Amino acid sequence: MTRDLLRLSFLCILLVLTSVSASLALPMTTAAKQAVIIDMGTGMTLFAKDADKRMPTSSMSKVMTAYMVFDALKEGKVTMNTPLPVSEKAWKKGGSKMFVEAGKKVFVEDLLKGVIVQSGNDATIVLAEGLAGDEDSFAAAMTARAHELGMKDSNFKNASGWPDPDHYSTARDLATLAQKIIVDYPHYYSFYSIKEFEYNGIKQANRNPLIYKNIGVDGIKTGHTEAGGYGLMASGEKNGRRVVMVINGLDSERDRADEGARLMNWALNQFENLALIKKDQILATAKTIFATEDEIELTVGRDIRATIPTLQKDNVKIETKYNEPIQAPLKKGDIVGEVLVFVPEVGEFSVPLVVANDVEQAGFFGRTIDKLKVLLSGE
Repeated sequence: MTRDLLRLSFLCILLVLTSVSASLALPMTTAAKQAVIIDMGTGMTLFAKDADKRMPTSSMSKVMTAYMVFDALKEGKVTMNTPLPVSEKAWKKGGSKMFVEAGKKVFVEDLLKGVIVQSGNDATIVLAEGLAGDEDSFAAAMTARAHELGMKDSNFKNASGWPDPDHYSTARDLATLAQKIIVDYPHYYSFYSIKEFEYNGIKQANRNPLIYKNIGVDGIKTGHTEAGGYGLMASGEKNGRRVVMVINGLDSERDRADEGARLMNWALNQFENLALIKKDQILATAKTIFATEDEIELTVGRDIRATIPTLQKDNVKIETKYNEPIQAPLKKGDIVGEVLVFVPEVGEFSVPLVVANDVEQAGFFGRTIDKLKVLLSGE
């Protein structure tokens, strides 16, 4: 290969909005043992701490139970008015309770509110037995469905999150579940903002402390076990931006409420979603070889948006990376490199750099000329 061609293989820095500031804000920290915050509009992770570490999920598992019920409603297996029988097992179950009575039947809608608002362990068993025959079968179905949703490091042994060494998930998996609930079942998601529910003459308040703070939070679920500590799945929206958050391993209800509010306020107030690159916007012009055209324009196949810290929105850096010359034939949309986006305080991500238009291969004579140029250039 010639020296010229060797020199043409390089990193092309095309578009630099500005250099990254040398004095960035200190990174966010948390007392939670596990945490993750994700912007739903861009999919970007704003903060993570041991987000992929297995952890006890306690009553946050009930979000998966509710998702299974939503699936059953969608498939017509039950309706909100379907009455399900209360077994002796459900009635006797300890921990947080909806206070269902053995031998009676309870409507699915009431059971869902008992699970979501009151965190009733008894209600989860009634739903599990009503949909799958027994809780073990329901838990196995929960695990299988979770894996289908992309929750690859989750395993459920019961419907309530009752402590079991083989019952676990991760903060990131639970954040995936939160997003699926919101996207797949928006008409049922409103259950998570119900502040109180009364059943059997007993009124109980929603245990999620953030829905009372007027900060934009409208869900989702708390959890607590001795092994897992105090946890919270939450989602909130402000100015058209929605984020999901999962924290776990805190020492008390007060810590959970305070830390949850602090992190959620930070996520909702300190970032903006910005359009960085438009689909088909020309980002680079690359040399070609064995082609009918000497150059080819390069672009991206979709609009590129990113979640940017508000104080750093002028400090984003974008680079294109590709090797020249690019050999024909080429079709519009062929991937020939990548676009790297560097977001201060958040991290970096990449998207494919693609060919903007078709480029045909040169005829025999044209290809021969290119080959001769390579030979005559010295190597």
